[in-house]
Amino acid sequence: MAQLILERFSEQTLAGFFLVLARLTPLFLMAPLFSSRMVPARVRGIVALALAVGIAPAAIGDTRIPLDAWAYGGLIVKELLVGLAYAFALGALFAAVSVAGTFIDYVMGLSFGSLVDPVTGTNTTVISQLYALLGVLIFIAIGGDSWVIAGFARTYDLVGITETPSLGTMVAGADDAFVQIFASAVQVAGPIILALVLTDAAFGVVSRVVPTLNVFGVGFPVKMIVGLVLIGATLPWVAGWLSDEVQRSVSEALRTLRVG
Repeated sequence: MAQLILERFSEQTLAGFFLVLARLTPLFLMAPLFSSRMVPARVRGIVALALAVGIAPAAIGDTRIPLDAWAYGGLIVKELLVGLAYAFALGALFAAVSVAGTFIDYVMGLSFGSLVDPVTGTNTTVISQLYALLGVLIFIAIGGDSWVIAGFARTYDLVGITETPSLGTMVAGADDAFVQIFASAVQVAGPIILALVLTDAAFGVVSRVVPTLNVFGVGFPVKMIVGLVLIGATLPWVAGWLSDEVQRSVSEALRTLRVG
């Protein structure tokens, strides 16, 4: 029995386990839900270890891992880059959701208030935090965590544990994901921003007709009401959009991973 245990936990097995853990690490630093500060760091560490234990046997297979210090160190760096490329595309999507909330905050006039976002652990505005929390809730409701884990397991079909990825393709994919942050944020916040701008324009006309009217005193609460009503009205659309975008982001992240 002792001999069997030693064979199962050989040098190759341990080396493969740490390589899988290296690829998993960026997922718990950037990916939605997995990197959430609402989950204690110790719990995230335990989940990462559990996933590495489950994925390592399939990822290693019959592959012979070089145990030379330089070669193994290069594999660790490569695994971190592959995990970073995969996690960045997912993190960019939820960054877009937060940016959309920030746009709405500025137009509604709530940018002066900031709170600590429990998802990212940073100071954010009110609506931005609301969108971040709703994004996480929608992500859990649609089973996004299972999509992310399944997509992560597929990365080993595209870039094996000892294979080298195409850096050009990875950089191009990261660049595209970064560019999409602003475009996606405008797509989410656009209807609300347009309505609030039209509300401002309407009060501008009213102030010209009735100069004695305190436009700021009346306009601010009206903009708040219009903004909150439209946020509630567009939430079902945002949920559907986010569901589609999570699947697309996983597919795009996998598309950027290929052997160089």
